[in-house]
Amino acid sequence: MKKRIFLCIIAWILLLSASLAFAETAVSPQPTEIERLAGIKIGIDPGHQAHANREQEPIAPNSKKTKDKVASGTQGVKTRVPEYQVNLDVSLKLRDALEALGCEVYMTRETNDVDISNLERAQMMNELGVDLVLRIHCNGSEKKSDQGIGLYVTKTGDIAASSLAVAEAMMPELIAATGAHDHGIHKRDTYTGQNWSTVPCVMVEMGYMSNPDEDVKLNDPEYQDQLVQGMVDGICAYFDR
Repeated sequence: MKKRIFLCIIAWILLLSASLAFAETAVSPQPTEIERLAGIKIGIDPGHQAHANREQEPIAPNSKKTKDKVASGTQGVKTRVPEYQVNLDVSLKLRDALEALGCEVYMTRETNDVDISNLERAQMMNELGVDLVLRIHCNGSEKKSDQGIGLYVTKTGDIAASSLAVAEAMMPELIAATGAHDHGIHKRDTYTGQNWSTVPCVMVEMGYMSNPDEDVKLNDPEYQDQLVQGMVDGICAYFDR
C-alpha cells in the first residue's frame, strides 16, 4: 500500500513538472515582428520631384555621358496625378511599414518641393551606408495597353549580383500581393541613380500611369498598401535568406 502511494506521488510530481515546463515554453517570449528587420538600414528614393532639373550630370563614374539631373516623370493619363506625387505617397507608406519591423529607414525626400539630383541621391545613401536602396517610380508608355510591375537593376559593377538577388526575391512577393502583371526584371546601365550607387539598388516601376486602369489603381490607397506589402515581404525574403 505504501509503495503504491509512493509511486502515485512520484507520478504526480513528474506530471506537475511536465506541466510547468510546457507552461514555461508556452509563455516564453517569441521574436516579435518588430525585430524582423532590426539592424537593417534601408534607403528609399521617391523618384522625381515637383520641378525637373535639366542641368546635366555624369551618368556614371568616369563617364563622359550625361543626363538631366532630375527628369519630370510621367503623369496619370486618367487621374492627371503627377508621378512624383504617387512615388512619394507610396514611399511614405513603405517607410512606416519598414520602421514597424525595426528597420532604420532613410528618405532622399519627404516633400515634393526639393531639388536633389539622381547623383546626389545615390551619394546620400552611399554615405549613410544603407544595406539596400529602393528607387520608387511609375512607368509610362505610348501604348495604353502596357501594364505591370517591372524591376530594374544595374547590369555591371560590384552591386550587380546583389541588386539582382533583391529583385528576384521581391518580384514574386509583389505579384502575389497585388495580382499585377509581372513585367519582368531588367538589367540596365542607363540610370544615374543606380550607376553611382555603391550599395544594392533596385528601381521599382510600380505600374503604368499611361494605362487608364493601372493609373487609377496606382492612386488607390488600398492598392498602394498592397504594393507596400509586396515590397516589405520581398525585403524580408531577401534578408531572411
